[in-house]
Amino acid sequence: MLVLSRQINESIIIGDGIEITVVDIKGDKVRLGISAPANVAIHRKEVFAAIKSENLAAAQSGEGNLDEVSRLLAKKRPDKDGKPRG
Repeated sequence: MLVLSRQINESIIIGDGIEITVVDIKGDKVRLGISAPANVAIHRKEVFAAIKSENLAAAQSGEGNLDEVSRLLAKKRPDKDGKPRG
């Protein structure tokens, strides 16, 4: 783990497009500002863990079963004559 010291209004840069700036420090709380491209998801660690857990539970419960999704999509696609299937 890389550990850096920064003061208010100082930043670190990650990769080509992520900038993290120390916005405020009050007691034992640090407020960070994060600038990143729109395609980069940013979550607090506990929120990310909850999302990951929910995704795993959904995958294990059979929700989003690819065979079922394929079957449903096939119904929506017209056959070679342009008529709806099944």
